[in-house]
Amino acid sequence: MTANGYLPLFETKPAKGRNALKLFSLTILLSIFLIWLYRLMYIPRKGEAGRYAWIGMFISEVFFGLYWIMTQTVRWNVVHRYPFKDRLSSRYEDGLPGVDIFVCTADPILEPPSMVMNTVLSVMAYNYPPEKLSVYLSDDGCSELTFYALLEASKFSKYWIPFCKKFAVEPSSPEAYFNLNIDLQDPVFALEWGTIKKLYEDMKTRIVSAVEKGRLSDEIKGQHKGFSEWNSKVTNKDHQSIVQILIEGWNSNAVDIDGNPLPTLIYVSRQKKPQYAHNFKAGALNALIRVSSEISNAPIILNVDCDMYSNDRDAIRNALCFFMDEKQGQQISYVQYPQSYENITNNDLYSNAGLVSFKIELAGFDGYGTMPYIGTGCFHRRDILCGRKYFENCKVEWNVVKDKIKGRTIKELEEASKLVANCSYENGSQWGKEMGLVYGCLAEDMVTGLAIQCRGWKPVYYHPAKRAFRGVAPTTLDQHLVQFSRWTQGMFQIFLSKYCPLIYGHGKIKFGAQLGYCMYLLWAPVSLPTIYYVIIPALCLLHGVPLFPKVCALISLRLHVGLKIDTKGSSKKLR
Repeated sequence: MTANGYLPLFETKPAKGRNALKLFSLTILLSIFLIWLYRLMYIPRKGEAGRYAWIGMFISEVFFGLYWIMTQTVRWNVVHRYPFKDRLSSRYEDGLPGVDIFVCTADPILEPPSMVMNTVLSVMAYNYPPEKLSVYLSDDGCSELTFYALLEASKFSKYWIPFCKKFAVEPSSPEAYFNLNIDLQDPVFALEWGTIKKLYEDMKTRIVSAVEKGRLSDEIKGQHKGFSEWNSKVTNKDHQSIVQILIEGWNSNAVDIDGNPLPTLIYVSRQKKPQYAHNFKAGALNALIRVSSEISNAPIILNVDCDMYSNDRDAIRNALCFFMDEKQGQQISYVQYPQSYENITNNDLYSNAGLVSFKIELAGFDGYGTMPYIGTGCFHRRDILCGRKYFENCKVEWNVVKDKIKGRTIKELEEASKLVANCSYENGSQWGKEMGLVYGCLAEDMVTGLAIQCRGWKPVYYHPAKRAFRGVAPTTLDQHLVQFSRWTQGMFQIFLSKYCPLIYGHGKIKFGAQLGYCMYLLWAPVSLPTIYYVIIPALCLLHGVPLFPKVCALISLRLHVGLKIDTKGSSKKLR
């Protein structure tokens, strides 16, 4: 508590051991300088064997040294955040803001609808007033199979959400939950558990069966008017805007089996035409921002990938502690949670866990008041995501929500939303430039986060002990290479563009944060000296060309069993 009696909704603490790390880093830095000095002092003369290999080694070691310095900038200033959701509830329980949740999918084959529905159901079951939750599924593949799966999930949610609330179920993804070893000694709980599991298995069977057939029967299509949007002319790359409201959370008739309100649930597939650029995930999210503004218009937006289900029912409340803090919250733009995976192998062959990145480096960014937006598990303020610039004392009225629903029918809301999801809507506008996610880069999330920070806003990185989101990581070499090639290409593209942090961020974010960004943006070029260092020394060793100093030592060791080992040798200078 401060002197005036103010209790903050979160606190920030520096990580322990930072001074010891700095001292250790200085010794490493000294060693790097000595290596550089050695390379410069003993460059082979012209005509001597290994001269060019030696120079190449020197260039590689300089690059490695500078890259190491970049990594240290975000490891020296690690901080940890601690929200107080109990204080949030005691002050703002009746005035909590609305939250729009965006779930994105693009391919019913690579991203099975049954998996997508588990993510949707998990975010619908948050420990949060359901009338203030709206869940939007963006289907960039425009698949009627995905729409059918969402329709099934909307029916199952009437049973799943009250079950989660009654027994504080975590994780709230049905698939993940039913795979746990649950104690069923309580007969009341065991009965309800068995009933809900049977309903889930039946729903999953119907969805999987429809996907395997690749089509829907006329009986299924007769269940909802939305299926009329799909005809023989509709393809995943050429179709009209589709917006279908499956659960009207504001309607008193939209209740679960216990009579409690349900969250709003909406299917969205933006218009696609071959002659228009679609801008991939960035374009899909910008369409969702506009569609949601026509229906719920919540001041907070959470976006999650379709393979990242909610693992903490209080994740929204924890994030709101940062936004709604009376003194520090006005400048906070977004709250980024780390990624976490449930299918990590024991040896983590492809380093998917990212322990150093998620536990240390991103927390080090936070120490500079910056944080890369990593595309999923992120809570945004709508106004900031739409281009608002920071100015001092810019307060937010969280309990004031623009009511666009009142007096409008479902059909009117859907038609208005379709217009803003059309390809031509962005023509001549600032969408993709100053508004929404930035276009023109494969790593649209990182460049968008950087642009937001350069407008004066400060993000927050929150790494809780309980993982807020869990998903699946690449399990094969092919998948891993595809993912990392996209990341490295997109990030290096940022470095070579006008958004290079050393230029675009100059005077706007701290220099340490600029170097931290470059650490990630230079993933691609750092592979070149790495390949050189792997290949050239081995070839030189085979040809007897020395590139490293020889070790001069005379070791004599007498073992207590009487074995005597004498190692004698002489050394010469490398020259």
